[in-house]
Amino acid sequence: MLLLDIGRLLLAIAIAFVCGKLVAKLKLPSILGWLITGMILGPHAINLLSNSIMEAGWYTVAESILECTVGLMIGTELIWSQMKKSGKQIVVTTITESIGTFIVVSLVFGVIFHFADVPVYLAFLFGGIALATAPAPSLSIVNQMHTSGPVTKTLIPMAALDDLVGALVFFLVVAFVSAHISTSGVSAGMMLFLVFLPVLIGIITGFITGKILRHMKTPRSSLAATVVMLLASAGIGFLINSLLPTPVLNFLLIGMAFSAVFANMIPMEQLNGIMQVMNPVIGIGLIIVILNLGAPLDYHLIFGAGLYTAVYIIARAIGKYSGAYFGAAVTHAPDTVKKYLGFTLLPHSGVSLVFTGIAVSVLSGPAPECAEIIQGTIAAAAVINEIIAVFMAKKGFEWAGELPEGMAGRRKAGRA
Repeated sequence: MLLLDIGRLLLAIAIAFVCGKLVAKLKLPSILGWLITGMILGPHAINLLSNSIMEAGWYTVAESILECTVGLMIGTELIWSQMKKSGKQIVVTTITESIGTFIVVSLVFGVIFHFADVPVYLAFLFGGIALATAPAPSLSIVNQMHTSGPVTKTLIPMAALDDLVGALVFFLVVAFVSAHISTSGVSAGMMLFLVFLPVLIGIITGFITGKILRHMKTPRSSLAATVVMLLASAGIGFLINSLLPTPVLNFLLIGMAFSAVFANMIPMEQLNGIMQVMNPVIGIGLIIVILNLGAPLDYHLIFGAGLYTAVYIIARAIGKYSGAYFGAAVTHAPDTVKKYLGFTLLPHSGVSLVFTGIAVSVLSGPAPECAEIIQGTIAAAAVINEIIAVFMAKKGFEWAGELPEGMAGRRKAGRA
């Protein structure tokens, strides 16, 4: 049975890879093919990737390790000597796009719920969930299409900070709502601690790895030490998750923090040697992570989506774009960052579904009708928004002139 399930996963990866190549021929990002493949092969359609596979222990372990590995793609770009000039800009823009999204979505749904006689506190939960950005889709476009420029350089470090800010605001909202409806379903203090725990794990193991790598004399030994410590980092995450009622640690954040620390402790030549070998593994990891993102999405929800879903998608897009534009403007970022960064922040589904599950667990006892509203709305939005968002993220890089053909056009214009 185990071998059969592994065979089904490998077949799904192969199909996703081929579909990604076909989509790329249409000058669209491969991730769109991977995402749609995940939905088609998932439990709501063909069921090649069944619930029994995705809930199996071996699959959860493998997927989490690959999430950690994908985190290397972000962390190794967070070189302080290169970032310090734009550090303020990145922090300010992350805060403004996050808070801007929360304000817009909460305000819009607050007005709607006031007239619809729905508890207004539900609007704040919508706002908290809307903050979440799924970094993998946009980062996979960066990886596949080799984007380069101010938008790319801003997005990569923002991917790490955005998850932290989003989780912090969301769990503060959960604490507020929990107090308001007098439920003890979620310990807000514990959840806030768990938001930052993956970063702490990554910092500690990354520091140890950096110390070890300084004594490695060959590329092979450097790679071996990195892989062993990466697995150790993930192992600590598994151990802590096993002690929790619900496994909530973000393994992507562990990988980001882990690699960011050791990347700043070793020579660039040594880091490039490690990443040259790890990049193909990261590529496979991205396919599996996106398949895992797409498989739980029920395409039937597209046909049943209602007014709340449409309002949510539009309000969130306005919040992300306007917040990113404002942050980039006040920090005097390049015009391309002001105009196009917001489009790369639209992907949403992965973290949003985790947040939705937590919100539903808080509401299901004292306010089951509210739990039903939030679950149906976000689930439908996850499907519709993700397809649109991947396309818009690619257009954002294209309009910014950061795709290879756009960069070549700019160079020709400069020579002319």
